[in-house]
Amino acid sequence: MKASRIAAAGAVAGAAVLAVSTPCFAHVSVQPEGEAAKGGYAVVNFKVPNERDNASTTKVEVTFPTDHPLASVMPQPVEGWDIKVTKSELDKPLEMHGKKIDEAVTKVTWTADGDGIEPGFFQKFPVSVGTLPEDADELVFKALQTYSNKEVVRWIEVPQEGQAEPEHPAPVLALSEASEDGHSHGAAEDDKAEDGAESTEDAAAGTTTASDSDDSGGTDTTARVLGIVGIVVGAAGIAYGVLAGRRRTSA
Repeated sequence: MKASRIAAAGAVAGAAVLAVSTPCFAHVSVQPEGEAAKGGYAVVNFKVPNERDNASTTKVEVTFPTDHPLASVMPQPVEGWDIKVTKSELDKPLEMHGKKIDEAVTKVTWTADGDGIEPGFFQKFPVSVGTLPEDADELVFKALQTYSNKEVVRWIEVPQEGQAEPEHPAPVLALSEASEDGHSHGAAEDDKAEDGAESTEDAAAGTTTASDSDDSGGTDTTARVLGIVGIVVGAAGIAYGVLAGRRRTSA
C-alpha cells in the first residue's frame, strides 16, 4: 500500500514538472544554420511549433528589427506556404556594397495554402539575412502566430537578462564575434585538416612500406646466412664421419 502511494505521488509530481516545463520549449524561436557572425550573412530558421490540439497554424508573421535594419532578406520557398515580403523606408539610409539603400524588409509573412502546421508538428521557415550588425550582440524578431480557429498568439515579449522567461518571448538571434578578417574559415580549415590527415596517412603508409621492405630484406639475408651456415656445418659433419670411419677401419 505504501509503495503504491509513493508511485502515485511520483507520477503526479512528474506530470506537474512536465506541465510546467513544456511551454518553455514550445515557443516560436530563431536559430542560425551554423553561426550568425557580426558583419556577415547567415541563414536563419524560424521554428514554429503548433501548441494547440484542436487547430492548425495557418499564418506566421515575423517583424524584423528597425533599430538594426537588414539590407538583404531573402526567404526560402516553403512547400504549402505563400510568402509575402514587406519593405519600409528607412529613416537613415544604409550602405551596402558601395550603394545607398533607403528601404529594408520590415516583415515577412507566411500564409498556408493548405492545412498549415497541424497539431503535434512544427515547421521551419528559412531566411537568408545580412549584413548582420557589428554593434549588437543579438537581434529581436517579434512574431505573430495565427491558428485556424482565428486565435492569434503574440510572441513579442523581449526577454530580460536576469529575469524569468516571459510567457510569450520574442525570438532572439544571438550574434557571434566576427573573425579577424571578417570571414569564416571553418570549411577551409576543415579541408586543410583533412588534407593534412591524408598526407599524414600517406606518409605513415610509406613508412610502413619501407619498414616492411627492410624487414623483408633482413629476413631474406638472415635466411641465406643460416642456410650457408647449415651447409658448412653439414659438410663438416660428413667430413668428421668419413675420418672416423677410416680410423676404425685402420684399427
